[in-house]
Amino acid sequence: MRRPGGQLIGYFAVLVVSFLLALVAGFSALGKQVDADAYDFMFRLRPASWTPQSALVAIDDASLMEFGGIRGLRAMLADALERLVPVHPSVVVEDILLAEPGQPEDDQRLEAAMEHTPNLVLASEMLPDSSGWQDPLPRFRKWAAAVGHVHAALDEADGVTRQLPLEKAAGRQRRWALALEAYRLSQGGVDIVESPQDLALGGRLIPAARADARSVFIRYFKIGPDGSTSFPRVSIKQLRANPEAAEIFRSKIVFIGVTAQSAARDRLITPYSSDRPVPGVEIHASAFETLNHARFLHQANNLEIVVICAALVAMAGLTFRFLAGWSAYVAGGVLLVAAHAFPYVLFTRDVVFPFTAPVFAAWLSVAGAATSQHFLARRRLRQAEAERTRYQEAVHFVTHEMRTPLTAIQGSSELMSRYNLGDEKRKQIAGLIHSESKRLARMVETFLNVERLSAGQMELKQESVDVPGLAAACTERIQPLAERKSIQVRLEPFGEMRLLGDRELLEYAVYNLLTNAIKYSPAQTEVTVTARREGEKFRLAVRDQGVGMDEKEMGGLFRKFYRTRRAIESGEAGTGIGLSIVREIMTQHGGSVDVVSSPGKGSCFTLVFPMATPARTGKR
Repeated sequence: MRRPGGQLIGYFAVLVVSFLLALVAGFSALGKQVDADAYDFMFRLRPASWTPQSALVAIDDASLMEFGGIRGLRAMLADALERLVPVHPSVVVEDILLAEPGQPEDDQRLEAAMEHTPNLVLASEMLPDSSGWQDPLPRFRKWAAAVGHVHAALDEADGVTRQLPLEKAAGRQRRWALALEAYRLSQGGVDIVESPQDLALGGRLIPAARADARSVFIRYFKIGPDGSTSFPRVSIKQLRANPEAAEIFRSKIVFIGVTAQSAARDRLITPYSSDRPVPGVEIHASAFETLNHARFLHQANNLEIVVICAALVAMAGLTFRFLAGWSAYVAGGVLLVAAHAFPYVLFTRDVVFPFTAPVFAAWLSVAGAATSQHFLARRRLRQAEAERTRYQEAVHFVTHEMRTPLTAIQGSSELMSRYNLGDEKRKQIAGLIHSESKRLARMVETFLNVERLSAGQMELKQESVDVPGLAAACTERIQPLAERKSIQVRLEPFGEMRLLGDRELLEYAVYNLLTNAIKYSPAQTEVTVTARREGEKFRLAVRDQGVGMDEKEMGGLFRKFYRTRRAIESGEAGTGIGLSIVREIMTQHGGSVDVVSSPGKGSCFTLVFPMATPARTGKR
């Protein structure tokens, strides 16, 4: 019988394994990719929806064609700046590298336009070997209020740009992000105050840890079917054709950059544009809007992930521990739904929580707990069925084993009531009735003890048992039965042997073997009882000269209700549970039962005892 404590430990082990597997899955490369895809899905459900404070001057394909392609890029920039100056934009950000000289007349015109442009932010890019920066030419840089880097944080697994590193270092020089410099200038050029966990600009706290390269999640605006975003935008060609269009840039933070499809190098994938890359200038504008509106997403830390997963596993464990049937499965289903919805609920509150770990924790723990409780219920059902079978066996045992003494008592009492017997005869019959009734009481007690022993509800007595004396007592008891068939029971002498155990149960085992030996032996044969030592054990054997058994019969000999061919042919077939009880008694005493038999050559049953070894005393 399995102990309740063992069942609880097994149940707890299933939950612990579910918890650990969920963490392994959540922190694996595949789990992180699933988390990223889930983040993109949640982001598409809740894109940025506020009114932007920035606007775009787009260098599209039409503008490139009008200015002669990429060679006319600086002429386009100069033209755009000249048209922006009259409307007084708050900040102007150029997302174009100016690290190399261009056409002399274009550079001169661009420099002159920069001179009249306040709060100008120019772009800088890290060298391929990360040894330094490709900064704007000195002639342009001297008119810039700030220089910012143009790098985004591409996910190494899928190349999606979800975050922007606000800080980049190459060699001994550091650059803040283009969007951060634009935001700083929009706030009056305040200083950036750093701490290990965040950045402070005036009264604004930006949660960007130094350990994560000061990265922040970018809140992108929804992209329309034509690829356009919510940013107000005018192309340079449109500005040139309609100067009044520049009014939309008045007092705005203006980003100037290439949006042409042909400029593939500056187009990146975002969570909202898996099949439509976004120009880099729009990514910088989105990052600026994230900073400007302080709509920051906070990444859950590892400790929070572990705690939530542990809580889900614990709830699953408690659900199936204290609920049963449909109510447990309904509660488990609610828990699964909650695990799937939990990351999104947190996302609506600006918290990025992974999807894989809690979902795996919920599924594995619910499945594990439900399966464990299912098998536990099956085990309890089997135990109940076994108890019912045991009860039925008990009825058969009582019927069979008690028939002889009851018959003797019934016959004796009938003689006393029917005939006028003398005192001596009456006294003799009364003694027989008394003896058989004691035998009956002893048999009932033995039977009850064996049943309790099989069910693990009984502690064996720890007596010092004299084996020769026990064998002699059983041999003496069996003599009347042997004399009826003229069978000689011979007890060979053996030296002192003692063991610790329950004498009454051991006597039952030996007596049962002797009874079977006489029952299944022909008349005028011999039954021999021998014993010998073997190391730390001794063997007590009962050998008969009966019909014997083949190997097939011996295979089921100790099964309850099993009847051998010799039992059926002899007409002595009983209930078939005596030998199963003998084996149970020997097992509880740390011993065993060996059988050697051949058809026509008799059988030898041997009880193998440990020498003076305590029997099992603990309840199972």
